[in-house]
Amino acid sequence: MIKRLFKQMLLTQILSSMTVTLCMLIDSMMIGRFLGVDAMTAYGLASPVLLVFAALGCLVSAGVQVMCGKTMGSGDKEGTNACFTMSVVLWAGISVVGLIAVLCFTDPICTLLGAGEPGPNNPVFDLTKDYLRGFIIGAPAFLAAQIMVPYMQISGSRVRLVVAVAMMTVGDILFDILNVTVIKQGTFGMGLASSVSYYIAFLIGLVYFFKKNCIFKFRFKTIKAKVCAHLLVDGVPTLINQLSLVFLTLVINQILLNVSGNHAVAAYSVISSAGNICYAFSSGIAAVALTLSSILYSDGDKKALKDLVKIMCFYAVIICSAVTAIVLAAATPMVTVFLTDLDAKDMAVSGLRLFVLSLVPCALNTSFKNYYQGIDRVKLTMVISVFQNFLLTALAALLLSMLFGVTGVWLGFVCGEVLTLISICIMVFVRNKKAKFSADSFALLSDRFGEELEDCYEYSITNPEEVVIVSQEASDFCTKHGQSTKISSMLALCIEEMANNIVHYGFKGKKEHSIDVRVMIMNGSPVLRIRDNCAGFDPVKFVEMHEDENPISHIGIRMVMKLVKDANYVNSLGLNNLTLTL
Repeated sequence: MIKRLFKQMLLTQILSSMTVTLCMLIDSMMIGRFLGVDAMTAYGLASPVLLVFAALGCLVSAGVQVMCGKTMGSGDKEGTNACFTMSVVLWAGISVVGLIAVLCFTDPICTLLGAGEPGPNNPVFDLTKDYLRGFIIGAPAFLAAQIMVPYMQISGSRVRLVVAVAMMTVGDILFDILNVTVIKQGTFGMGLASSVSYYIAFLIGLVYFFKKNCIFKFRFKTIKAKVCAHLLVDGVPTLINQLSLVFLTLVINQILLNVSGNHAVAAYSVISSAGNICYAFSSGIAAVALTLSSILYSDGDKKALKDLVKIMCFYAVIICSAVTAIVLAAATPMVTVFLTDLDAKDMAVSGLRLFVLSLVPCALNTSFKNYYQGIDRVKLTMVISVFQNFLLTALAALLLSMLFGVTGVWLGFVCGEVLTLISICIMVFVRNKKAKFSADSFALLSDRFGEELEDCYEYSITNPEEVVIVSQEASDFCTKHGQSTKISSMLALCIEEMANNIVHYGFKGKKEHSIDVRVMIMNGSPVLRIRDNCAGFDPVKFVEMHEDENPISHIGIRMVMKLVKDANYVNSLGLNNLTLTL
């Protein structure tokens, strides 16, 4: 089921990862084609501010993925609502402070970014200032769109995510065209077009949170400093990752200005814009890895985590290899869409071809980084972030630029990613005290984590005939592990009743359905977890709602609930998760 779930989440997560980059890509194309090299340079200089807001959005978004993944995995509904409430409060606070800061200090910010001092002979300064003022209007929606993504993924609202991204993209294209053909407000109009498109995506996503079946509730009583601290701490590794990117962009811009001037910065703007779309594939894979690893780690599912490592590495290599091949072949037409200036265009084509060679190692690095964040290897995640997104890449770009000029800067991205991947391997080998390339090694799970495989029974049911087989095997498993015949029989009965109910009412339509059954011996008692990908159904709440009805009706579910010591249900990632303790 993990592989199937990974595939289901992947497309929408890749599209969601593009919410930050699509508008930037479209703006870059329009600016380069219609507003010229100076405007493109201004856009490149303004990008660190955009990345700062993206970093803050990612801080909260990643905190949500980790914290909410843990609370959902453990069935803690109050904790889930506290996470949601606190993320809304943080969004509002960051939006207000960010708006005030950029609007009040636009001039010094532009100078700090490298646009120079204001004056009639410095058009780049005014163009940078105009773009920032247009963009900042949409900053609240820009942040909200990022924070909404994990909630909608966890709730299984993937279609709405796709619609929001699609409408945002169409809106930005239309508003950009309107700006360059009718309104003609230059870079300010481009930034404003992005702002309006972000609000379109925000409003589409917002509708879900006002639905009755929304699993996330805003509760004023859960606004607590402790919850805020927990959320931010969980997101700190991602913040460090994004801030490293900001510093890298500043350093690369400065190196390029020193080596080759404005044309090189314009070329880098194009490479960054095209590269960010390419990065969306690796970011999508890594985001799925973060969400799933958080939930599975909270669930203590060692086998599933090892499977996750294999699956994320497989998709990272296959998908990003395909993207690399496509970009290598289509580099010239891709750059032509952005630039007409021949010098900047030639520089960007060669740079893009070298840059995309970093995609596969980047996808592996980012996937491991997010996976380790999900399993609470926070320090390791932060080290990888700094190595990948700043230290090794910036150092390689600086040294190679001294030897090969602008070409050396583009090579710096490849070298930085490869060196980071080598560093991860070394750290894993040192931790395991042996050099072994396997999912078991790179999963970095302690021997004491979860239940050992011999103390756990697992089976995936795909047809009705398997229900009886699984109930008998699970009963035998309990007996072999010291449980009484009575307890073993009760467990078998619980599996039969609940699984048959799921098959009868849930195995409908063309969708491929399955039921994952897992039995563990914890603290001397058997714990049964049943997970299925059918329509949402909470048997615990169902029994409570029908308590006053005829006791004979729904007798199977009623009987199961009376047999167990504790029953907990949660719907996450579009899956039903029922945990029963006997």
